[in-house]
Amino acid sequence: MSTSDAEATVRTRVRIPLRFADGFSVTADAVTFHGLADGLEHVAMVFGDPASGTPLVRPHSECLTGDVFGSARCDCGPQLREAVERISVAGGVLLYLRQEGRGIGLYNKLDAYALQDNGLDTYAANAALGLPEDGRDYTPAAQMLAALGVSRIDLLSNNPDKAEQLRALGVTVRRRVPTGVFATENNLRYLRAKVDHTGHTITLSSLVS
Repeated sequence: MSTSDAEATVRTRVRIPLRFADGFSVTADAVTFHGLADGLEHVAMVFGDPASGTPLVRPHSECLTGDVFGSARCDCGPQLREAVERISVAGGVLLYLRQEGRGIGLYNKLDAYALQDNGLDTYAANAALGLPEDGRDYTPAAQMLAALGVSRIDLLSNNPDKAEQLRALGVTVRRRVPTGVFATENNLRYLRAKVDHTGHTITLSSLVS
């Protein structure tokens, strides 16, 4: 689907002061939309005027365990915190996408965690449940950018699939900007699976084991 096949429009735009657990604070415009392809309540956090140049954009998939509860089994929480600061400095958009567990949902993600505890990696666990390894569709992300007047971006992501999907949906990705690496003893196996299985651009330190 191209963005022209299903246009989204801005529904509401409201200023929200954000504050993170480490004390970092910044104000963003939270933007909601009509007409998103999957009917979910995705939201854009906008910093500055993203239509005025080539904004830094992070499509961030919702992770309740990592974003809200600080789970150390993934790197989602630290990536979200980093993205907000970097985008607030550079100007751009954080697309907060309701795609828990790479699109399989919260309960299924926790079921997959149980399988990971028995030796499967994050992708094999999804497959063992009869679910896609990565079920995310970035059509809503492309629609959101179009509704904000953005057609050309710098993509803040280690995931090459995000760039490929967005380009196929009509978004010009000038370059892909890697995120930081937030490796710990709890998430190293998860990060290694992302590198080995889907070619994420993550350099894992030999100091973390």
